Amino acid sequence: MRNTPGPLPRRAIAGVLLLAALCTPLRAEATVPDPSAAEARRLPFAERYRATQHGGIVRAANTSITCRAAGAGAAPSCPAVRAGGKGANGDFDMFYVDVDRDPNTYNSSRAEVRLPGGSRVTYARLYWGGNLRVGEQKPPKDNGRVLVAEPGGQYKALLADTVVGHRTAHGADAFQASADVTELVRDSGSGLWTVAQVNVAMGRSAAGAWGGWTLVVAYENQAEPLRHLAVWDGFDALNSRTVPEIRLGGLRLASKGAGRVGLVAYDGDRGRTGDSLTVSTGRGARTSLAGPGGPRDDVLNSTIAEAGAPAPERVPSYAHTLGYDSDVFELGNALRHGGDHLAFRLVSQRDAAWAGALFVAVDARQ
Repeated sequence: MRNTPGPLPRRAIAGVLLLAALCTPLRAEATVPDPSAAEARRLPFAERYRATQHGGIVRAANTSITCRAAGAGAAPSCPAVRAGGKGANGDFDMFYVDVDRDPNTYNSSRAEVRLPGGSRVTYARLYWGGNLRVGEQKPPKDNGRVLVAEPGGQYKALLADTVVGHRTAHGADAFQASADVTELVRDSGSGLWTVAQVNVAMGRSAAGAWGGWTLVVAYENQAEPLRHLAVWDGFDALNSRTVPEIRLGGLRLASKGAGRVGLVAYDGDRGRTGDSLTVSTGRGARTSLAGPGGPRDDVLNSTIAEAGAPAPERVPSYAHTLGYDSDVFELGNALRHGGDHLAFRLVSQRDAAWAGALFVAVDARQ
């Protein structure tokens, strides 16, 4: 069951995957479904969390896999792509990112949770996912478990606490899982968080290797404006024929207010246009949002980027994440007339891009 502060509307399309513990669980797992019944090929996007409070949402994110060999043909070298050059994960032999110097882990990466001073965490959720079929085939039994370490802390085994999205299509074996980590983030706060053992495959194939993680954190802070906060998640392949709408209704949006939306997606290729994220508030035409690292028609461009704010620290900090997107967009002019709802549409011209989570923080009319 999804954990929310009250009854919430459920909308649109996506999903998440589950698994057994690696060692001692982070907390009691009595509510975790039986892994044999915990997967679904397609999960609709549904609202996970919603609040109206003084505060906002921050996120930490990083990739779990990157290139290690030279590109094929005219493709740029691996170092050039990591630095931000054009290229796609299918061009390269892909290998794990592993920064923790722990021989017991085969992938690990770090990213910063940066909370404003005086903040209190009200909700936090970790999302992780990837492709299980590349040069090797990873077993799905490990989809729903990862290791997580708070700043300066030791690894703890974390189990997915909800149904996992797991679908084999278009040459990929794709999944996303997630778990509530509110208590851990509330206790540990800002700093570099480490996530290890994301179940992704290495090697090379036409579909390409991809995978990573995102930690979404909602917080309360009386020094900040009153905002509507919401988190949705799900899992499904995106294409231009089915365009689900993720809608948050019952709002009182401030005219000329500020707002941001974050998106987690998989298998986007930089330089391949046809991906767009649009928003409507019920007043005026839909507004296309510009990607933090690319144009309005290439929002799935393999970046971990944040518009309008200094980027939190990441280890490693590759400019091109080769198939993993965790981006934050400014809503900007979309809010100039206020409104009573937010409705987002994510469109891809490919059948092999996957959406996993979307989160919003927007000024409320007082």
